[in-house]
Amino acid sequence: MPDRLTRITHAWQIYVVVGLATVPMIVGALGASIGRSPRAALYASVGEELIPFSVDVDQATLTRRPPIMLPGFVQEAWASPSSPFLYVAWSNGGASYAGTGVEPRGDEHGVTAFRVDGDGNLHAEGTPVQLRARPIHITGDGQARHLLVAFNDPSGIAVYAINNDGTIGAEVTQAGAIDAGIYAHQVRVVPGNRNVILVTRGNQATATTKEDAGALKVFRYTDGKLSNEVSIAPGKGIEFRSRHLDFHPTGPWVYLTLESQNTLDVFRRTADGLSAEPIFSKSTLPDRSGVVAGQTTSTIHMHPNGQFVYVGNRGAPPDGSNNIAVFRIDQRSGEPTLIQNMDTHGFTPRTFSLDPEGRMLVAGNQTTTDAVPANVAVFRIRPDGQLAFVSRQDLAVGRKPLWWTGFVALR
Repeated sequence: MPDRLTRITHAWQIYVVVGLATVPMIVGALGASIGRSPRAALYASVGEELIPFSVDVDQATLTRRPPIMLPGFVQEAWASPSSPFLYVAWSNGGASYAGTGVEPRGDEHGVTAFRVDGDGNLHAEGTPVQLRARPIHITGDGQARHLLVAFNDPSGIAVYAINNDGTIGAEVTQAGAIDAGIYAHQVRVVPGNRNVILVTRGNQATATTKEDAGALKVFRYTDGKLSNEVSIAPGKGIEFRSRHLDFHPTGPWVYLTLESQNTLDVFRRTADGLSAEPIFSKSTLPDRSGVVAGQTTSTIHMHPNGQFVYVGNRGAPPDGSNNIAVFRIDQRSGEPTLIQNMDTHGFTPRTFSLDPEGRMLVAGNQTTTDAVPANVAVFRIRPDGQLAFVSRQDLAVGRKPLWWTGFVALR
């Protein structure tokens, strides 16, 4: 029987051999992780269903997973940048219920907080906050301490605390009445967390009503409190159907879509908010003479590198233009130049999103027709900012619209 010293020596030899054999495996694993794309999940809503997708950015592929049901049609969602939470707004009213026979304003509206685990699974946390009207848009502030909600009918804005555990807390009481304009469509917190912009669209004139003016309502923002509203309304807001905006990551520029005008406007950020007039105004369509009735823009997203900005163009089938307009941005002046209009392989791209690295874009085509169902269309983003179509997944659930889609970084 070997003595104790022999046994120890033999064990040490095994340890060294196994350890040396393991080192290349560890180094290999570390090497494989260097340069790996940040993991992300994609979520798309069709009616009350919120559908998760696993994402492979390198291959530009989506793998559909079982949906989660919300109490009403999903309207919008916001992912916290500092915690693994996704806040999802829903309602049983509004334009998303068109053709369903439901009262347009509805009577059930809310926001549900979901914890996002490392695989992209969603886990409801806390009690959903009940809202007074349809939440057309939501966002959080720069510190993820408050959730801001925009309502379109009647136009309004509300601020809710976000608790330390990520759940939604009480509404923040504002000091006075807020001028929310006509038909709020988006709310954004300006980088730096000192101002909030409420984008109000107004309304087109009809045979029986005059045009309602659009405007950008700029507020001072302090720990959930809104004050000192300033209204930016070029031309007194006439033919200023402002819809959605996004911020340049390094330059002092704000990019805004004008819905009915099919236009991208650029405003300069100032110490007090925004310039009173746009410094640039560009068509989102290559041929203005080909614009048909009902042609509008939708949302807008800036590339993470700040060199490109993307705008959705929506047109009624079969003659409207449904594409993503790609603009290159001059890094000295902020001027955008249209370089591509990429067909979305569907109708009415109300929503789209870029992955955290800006290598992949997924467009959500809202409308189901007899020929083409509502779908998500996948595109690679090339180094020059232009899009290359990869694939399409149909998501028709009856005739319910695809209303929102968004990437969420996984931790």
